[in-house]
Amino acid sequence: MSRLCAKPGCDRRATATLSYAYAESTVWLEDLAAEAHPMVHDLCDLHADTVRVPRGWELRDQRSLAAGPPSLDLIGA
Repeated sequence: MSRLCAKPGCDRRATATLSYAYAESTVWLEDLAAEAHPMVHDLCDLHADTVRVPRGWELRDQRSLAAGPPSLDLIGA
């Protein structure tokens, strides 16, 4: 069974896992974790590609196929 994006109202299939470390002011985006975990957030391509982090934080995108800007077919145009 595939998991859905954690973003409220989104019904797309999750493709990435977001985790963070407050002490290090770091957010990681990685390929979808093998299993769901309550301390991380699974995101679809659209929401993973548009993650914004707080000022002063670092985003480390470690997905194997880190995508560029979302394609129009994901937005529903």
